[in-house]
Amino acid sequence: MRSYEIAVVQGDGIGPEVCGAAIEVLKATPVSNCLRFVEYPAGAGHYRATGDAFPRETMEGCRKADAILHGAAGLPEVTFPDGTEAGIDFGLRLRFGLDLYANVRPIKLRPGVTSVLHGRKPGDIDYIVLRENTEGLYAARGAGVSLRGEMAVDSLVVTRKGTERIVRKAFELARARNGAPGDGKRRVTCCDKANVLRTYAFFRRVFDEVADEYPDIERDYAYADAMTVHMVERPERYDVIVTENMFGDIISDLAAATVGGMGMSPSAELGDRNGFFQAAHGSAPTIAGKDIANPYGTILSAASMLDWLAERHADEGLRGAARAVERAVDAAIAAEAGRTRDLGGSASTREATRRVIDALGAAQ
Repeated sequence: MRSYEIAVVQGDGIGPEVCGAAIEVLKATPVSNCLRFVEYPAGAGHYRATGDAFPRETMEGCRKADAILHGAAGLPEVTFPDGTEAGIDFGLRLRFGLDLYANVRPIKLRPGVTSVLHGRKPGDIDYIVLRENTEGLYAARGAGVSLRGEMAVDSLVVTRKGTERIVRKAFELARARNGAPGDGKRRVTCCDKANVLRTYAFFRRVFDEVADEYPDIERDYAYADAMTVHMVERPERYDVIVTENMFGDIISDLAAATVGGMGMSPSAELGDRNGFFQAAHGSAPTIAGKDIANPYGTILSAASMLDWLAERHADEGLRGAARAVERAVDAAIAAEAGRTRDLGGSASTREATRRVIDALGAAQ
């Protein structure tokens, strides 16, 4: 049986709690014996203690690992001299250093979760926000210009290579899915501001060129401002949404709010060689250490990690374990006693984790 090394960076705030929960769940799966967890330091706490937010050995450990599992990063009060947060340097530098160009954020309303959108039920909301992860406005981090306290400029970067590969990933994801809940059509929506900026007009032009290679998938368009309305009014229409880095960051958070909040928002950041898995939420330092953080987003991210490894290595055992974890999360949330405070319940982080593990055990 093949062994897989998982680089673990627990991070800041609630990071150690939710990351620990995910590891407990993974250790309760039938594939636990083939997973080897190796911990590495990074984040705001490490920067405060050492002056280094992302040690070189952590980068090398992440590079050589089969996958990377992360809790959460950043503390608002811990900043670099330029005022930007030190803790989030880990995730951003990892994206660029390992070329993790595809940020996959599934948006799914699960059984037992009440949507803030009136009348929506499980099955009505099930789509993916695919965020280009290495270009766009965030590519300017650390390279912008701040001039004498009077002016600051950051550049928005869109390349043909970066756009082609993220759009192709979007169409491949759509091919593997069952289509939009509302009409069953496999559809990829390009979210941009092509009517205003040349960068986004270029993004859309390349989108169309790639879309020509996928005549079986419907192509669709939405300006980013209109997209925020459509995601609230008609989420059932969407299957896969592909967009630039910053827009993807913003609309995926809005989307998460429609399916239970950031605690229910897993994410995978994928390159051709490496995969980085974490919930899309932040470190929530105000609730750190109180045993009330929602661990489900991180647990679902860990399931996504198993699925990605299964695809890469044709490992059906991992694929089965990924599906089992997803079903166990659904079983835990379906019962009121398994819902954390953000979901309208009172379950602690530990209680929610235990319910997932119990559901896994019951299914074996």
